[in-house]
Amino acid sequence: MQCKVTLLDGSDYTLDVEKRAKGQVLFDKVCDHLNLLEKDYFGITYKDVDNQKNWLDPSKELKKQIRTGPWNFAFNVKFYPPDPTQLAEDITRYYLCLQLRDDVVSGRLPCSFATHTVLGSYTVQSELGDYDPEELASDYISELRFAPNQTKELEEKVMELHKTYKGMTPAEAEMHFLENAKKLSMYGVDLHHAKVTSHCQSLTVCLNKFIVF
Repeated sequence: MQCKVTLLDGSDYTLDVEKRAKGQVLFDKVCDHLNLLEKDYFGITYKDVDNQKNWLDPSKELKKQIRTGPWNFAFNVKFYPPDPTQLAEDITRYYLCLQLRDDVVSGRLPCSFATHTVLGSYTVQSELGDYDPEELASDYISELRFAPNQTKELEEKVMELHKTYKGMTPAEAEMHFLENAKKLSMYGVDLHHAKVTSHCQSLTVCLNKFIVF
């Protein structure tokens, strides 16, 4: 059967798997496509009939988890490392950065104005490299998203910081991004709605524990 997996950069990866293949097969194929070796931090998600996000169980057959098509999935970070600077490979840090950028822009990872400025500036350095007035227009970051409610004031502050990063490589910018993101109180927290008896509560999945509130 044909599966479509939305990757962390927003692109889609389409592949064929056998009808009775287990979730692990799909996950391994996606990791191979991404040249990803540090797999333990990642997983595959899908939406159920209630449009709720679920993690694909690698030990179960795909068709027992999603009864009918379309076979649409997403590749996401499942476990956020407590110290992302200890990751062995640059590419793993890059994919973690992509996930965290999405977390920030979507509002799942709340930030102050100052933190949005810092994280945004490292995002710009990673994506565009050094500031060059001869190559970049005055509004050169307007198409990059790094906050839920991105304002002109925020963009100007981001550009001020970005201009000071001359010589910083994309890998260094991503490392600095992660060093700042890991300090946020909601870093590594994944909120899920859960129904307990007659009350609806939120189930929070953290790095190594569950919290119900």
